[in-house]
Amino acid sequence: MDWRTWRKHERERIIAERLAVPSAHSRQWSAAISILLQQGFPSLRQKKIGLYWPFRGEYDPRPAVLDFMTTGAVLALPEVIGKNEPLCFREWWPDAPMRMGAYDIPVPHETRCVEPDALIVPMVGFDQKGYRLGYGSGYFDRTLAAFSICPLTIGVAFELQRLENVHPQLHDIAMQYVITEAGIFQAGRKQLERIPANQCAKDNTTG
Repeated sequence: MDWRTWRKHERERIIAERLAVPSAHSRQWSAAISILLQQGFPSLRQKKIGLYWPFRGEYDPRPAVLDFMTTGAVLALPEVIGKNEPLCFREWWPDAPMRMGAYDIPVPHETRCVEPDALIVPMVGFDQKGYRLGYGSGYFDRTLAAFSICPLTIGVAFELQRLENVHPQLHDIAMQYVITEAGIFQAGRKQLERIPANQCAKDNTTG
């Protein structure tokens, strides 16, 4: 089986499993991820944060980042502006004007464009080195490649989405961190390494 076919099958399998998760479990896992995000990345309170509108059973980052917004963070949601173009991040707040964008996902309507300092990135799957399995369109990889200075990248997912290897290609870009309900994991070595939230917070404050 070639890697494209394998990814397609894994994508369909994981999405089906994610949608089948009982709502009580999903809420519990999401609450754990939100706590880890807030404890491990307090530096986000003063940053421009690119996030996403949850889709097909994904973790919802909005409750966690709204807390960052109260202390000065600027929030932005992605907009698809062209099939082979990087995403445009538009400023978002709870009462921002919205419209339906690509894939029927809401996007801010003509709010200002923002270049994020940090990205909270959805993942269909992820592997032991921090590479993500997305929906197959390549938007996030193109977007990351277009930044002059790479933002902090935090992939978020449930443990059931973990894979041994997503068979990354040359254009794929690994996440710097992955958060699941089981903890915060740092990439950059041979495999993801779990780190305490307080250590993560220190690393991202000092470096």
